[in-house]
Amino acid sequence: MPQPVRISLDAMGGDSGPPVVIGGAALALERHPEMRFILVGNETVIRPLLAGREKLAAASEIRHTDVTIAMDAKPSQAVRSGRRTSSMWMAIQAVRDGEADAAVSAGNTGALMAMAKICLKTMTHIERPAIAAIWPTTRGESIVLDVGASIGADAAHLVDMAIMGAAMARIVFDIPVPTVGLLNVGTEEMKGVETVREASRILHESNIPGLAYHGFVEGDDIGRGTVDVVVTEGFAGNIALKTAEGTAKQVGEYLRAAMSRTWTAKLGYLLAKGAFDALREKLDPRKVNGGVFLGLEGIVVKSHGGTDAVGFASAIDMAHDMAQHQLMRTIRDMLDDDPGSGPA
Repeated sequence: MPQPVRISLDAMGGDSGPPVVIGGAALALERHPEMRFILVGNETVIRPLLAGREKLAAASEIRHTDVTIAMDAKPSQAVRSGRRTSSMWMAIQAVRDGEADAAVSAGNTGALMAMAKICLKTMTHIERPAIAAIWPTTRGESIVLDVGASIGADAAHLVDMAIMGAAMARIVFDIPVPTVGLLNVGTEEMKGVETVREASRILHESNIPGLAYHGFVEGDDIGRGTVDVVVTEGFAGNIALKTAEGTAKQVGEYLRAAMSRTWTAKLGYLLAKGAFDALREKLDPRKVNGGVFLGLEGIVVKSHGGTDAVGFASAIDMAHDMAQHQLMRTIRDMLDDDPGSGPA
């Protein structure tokens, strides 16, 4: 039997809180029966949700706290009010203390990042963490980072993200040497700001094992799946992510309106229903829900705050895979092999 993967869940995080978290945990447990959970939150709310879910109840430990971080709380305020006592902090602390292999929260992103940095610390050689997201493409899927952990990046940080993203791709996509591209305003070497050009030079010259540097990629290359990993700083990455999500919803609305306009359109929809169902499945954000915080001394996965149980289960799946396939060791090995890495 596989070694159990232990996941600590911030049961109070997200727009809907415990019902979504518990429902997601039940779905994830069906796919990974060996998994074990630490459910952190208000026991009087969590306990009734386990009724009728005997397998989940048997696989879970409840750690009570009635302190919850608000979704609109400022990170500094959240750290002051919730450090050591909130469901978010206690879920991360379980990773730090070796009681859990990964933590998952749908709570306030800024607060989660701030607490994770304080509680877990950053890895040696890594200046700042990054959030990596799975991105559906015409070729399959890619990884894009940073999608919002921090604003701005120097060349060294972009190189660090390239290494961490490649390590994640090796696990998620089972690719020995993932291709990596730097997001830029053009593919020519003279294009873009100095920090991006400097990062490109370093990646070209370093020949980092386990990473195949492709060069610059543009915005439309993300959806094409030109490379396995797209690297950019958090401001541009977050805008790209939100733009893609908004565009997918916009296209969906256009299709729904067009298919209901006339009786012939409705007939065409019925004839092509299988194709439309496949498209809906491909564009379903719940299937790729879960941003991984890379660069920390522990695995933390951020679920979308407004997701449902299916989406939260996807975030748990991501945490499970990162822990089971030893993401931390893969990143450390690649950092040790990077000739540009020096003492922190």
